[in-house]
Amino acid sequence: MERQPQMALTDNPELMRALVVERLVGATGEPHRVIEAARACATRALAPVLDAFHDKFASPIAVDILDIEIVRLAELKPEENCCDALVVVPAEISGDALSMRLNPRAISILVSALFGGDPDLPAAPIERPPSAIERDVAALAFEAFAKALNGTGSRSLGLRMPLSKLQSGLDFRRFVVRDGPGVRVRFSLGGEESGGVLTAWMPQRLILEMRTAGPQDKRAGDAEAADWTHRFNDEVMRSTVKVKATIPLISMALGELASLHEGQVIEFDDGNQPEVRLAVRDRDVFLCDFGKSGHHYTVRIKQPFDARKDVVEGLLAL
Repeated sequence: MERQPQMALTDNPELMRALVVERLVGATGEPHRVIEAARACATRALAPVLDAFHDKFASPIAVDILDIEIVRLAELKPEENCCDALVVVPAEISGDALSMRLNPRAISILVSALFGGDPDLPAAPIERPPSAIERDVAALAFEAFAKALNGTGSRSLGLRMPLSKLQSGLDFRRFVVRDGPGVRVRFSLGGEESGGVLTAWMPQRLILEMRTAGPQDKRAGDAEAADWTHRFNDEVMRSTVKVKATIPLISMALGELASLHEGQVIEFDDGNQPEVRLAVRDRDVFLCDFGKSGHHYTVRIKQPFDARKDVVEGLLAL
């Protein structure tokens, strides 16, 4: 099984703590909450799975939920001589967010449906590891279920697509399971009595974190974010910055500029009142008029500074 990257764990102390506690003491969520979250997830997945099967398979396949149980994830490890097909799907916060297994009868049903077999005839389960074609067909079903269970928006499991390589037969000798509290959902393919089974396992921690946040929690989170933004904006608006007013004097040749000396008086050009630029941290923000009020020189804000207009006027002046 693909393990979670070490970098992701060290960057998230809360996730690391949860994994350690889960591994040491087998911490679990409240059973009824876990079952409810898993059932809601599985129920929402049925319609997308049926739509995907309708597009991918020539014959219709009935899909339904068989049962949902609280389990240990160690139970998903197959026997070495098992003829199932298995895939582990990682997510952003878990290396084993979703594990899925197809039993031999389910694989036969999927192959028959893909190639237009008679849906009224029972499919015999395979008695050997899946062939290359059977693995490809199993991958179609795994992909449909992974996308449907993943969901969208704030309730998404964050599964990483495309799916990793399927495992079967001798692959199970090297297959390693990270034990912990989980939930198992069994789906029937082709009917409950003579059909096959696709089994999905998910860690309890993941399904509770990603699936139990309802609209009320989201509204509370939005309100908290809005309050934080308001306070942050207040702090920013109370910050002190240095304001600088720049007055253009005259145009001068480089030679004249080089001959300036200390104590020299530079007069304003005759004509219109000079236009002042008010800047904050070297960025022009307003155009102002230069004036005098009693014994004090002043600037009066006239209009916001338009950088685009300033560039165009500078080009026209050349």
